[in-house]
Amino acid sequence: MFVGITNTPRDYAWGSAGEISALLGTSPTGKPEAELWLGAHPGSPSVILDPATTGDAGDLHEWIQRDGEQVLGAGVERLPFLLKVLAAGAPLSLQAHPTPEQAAAGFARENAAGIPLTASNRNYKDGSAKPELILAVSDTFEALCGFRAMAETRASIERLVELDAASGAPTPALLAEWLAFARADSDLRAMFEWLISAAPPVPKLVERVTALAEADSASEEFALVRKLAGFYPGDPGVLISLMLNHVTLAKGEALFLPAGNIHAYLRGLGIELMASSDNVMRGGLTPKHVDVPELVSVLDFSASPVPYLRAEPLGEGAQAFRPPVRDFQLIEVNEAAKVQLPSAAIVLCAVGEFMVDSGEHAVTLTRGESIFITADEGAVSIRGTGQLFVASTQ
Repeated sequence: MFVGITNTPRDYAWGSAGEISALLGTSPTGKPEAELWLGAHPGSPSVILDPATTGDAGDLHEWIQRDGEQVLGAGVERLPFLLKVLAAGAPLSLQAHPTPEQAAAGFARENAAGIPLTASNRNYKDGSAKPELILAVSDTFEALCGFRAMAETRASIERLVELDAASGAPTPALLAEWLAFARADSDLRAMFEWLISAAPPVPKLVERVTALAEADSASEEFALVRKLAGFYPGDPGVLISLMLNHVTLAKGEALFLPAGNIHAYLRGLGIELMASSDNVMRGGLTPKHVDVPELVSVLDFSASPVPYLRAEPLGEGAQAFRPPVRDFQLIEVNEAAKVQLPSAAIVLCAVGEFMVDSGEHAVTLTRGESIFITADEGAVSIRGTGQLFVASTQ
């Protein structure tokens, strides 16, 4: 069964000025356009275009709650993935997501404590993990993702100390202490906890480092410090950014961000696919709640390279992005493909026009249109020209 779905972009403050509507050819909302959710998460479930086709269910969450076996197949209780169009006009918060075990325990713990789901200090909105991938749709997509080696961070701090010495002013004690951390081969966790403690002197250190970054205007590395400080002056996340991999994706490149990976999207338009969850532990670059002990408990402090996710070709006209989790895969179709669907699926046409045909059902999708496909279809043939995305499990 094919069911037409839609939604309205969420208007988080960091969203873009109309980039989602421009991509999909829809009317601008007049508000920041941050994320368009296509899925059944109760936070913003997809709206069903013709409720008569689903027995008057108005959205995917309601339909699945009522007719789950018919929609998802026997033994499947929830749609395990969430597809988003994401447009960052400003940096998102530094954040990480829990493992399945951490999410289940944290959700139960906060429920037992009576913390409302809508409370600003709530960490766990559900009991699920939230691994995710991001595929760049704009010409470039900028992000921070994962810790880099301590030696690289140490080199950055040493450069700051050199700039400070050249200024003729005494080196602030906190800057010297930060360098001592790095030279003592302290682990990344110790340095991170020291910076994010946000003790009264830390904003002063942020201000000093920002001033040094502005003095070294030719440095690409310190350009990020200047940028972040412009959005979040005094925030410890400005300093933490120097501990992280900074990557600019070209259009068509993707990242996979597993549980525990600290990351922040900085600027760009992308297709995001994740396990269906809204569990976010924030770590700076935000006015929102930051629970340092909970964040530290979920973070992976291993130094790691940029977590690129390479595409697997599917013939001449399509490719698949398959991360090492079963919850989701993203298939991009540009011309034609035969796609096996191991589960219910969501299809979004971003550019051009495509025919989607299961043998029993067929529909033509044009730019900005999307459908939900029930689990009983099994496979679809896709023909057209442009850019179409299929989200399903693996």
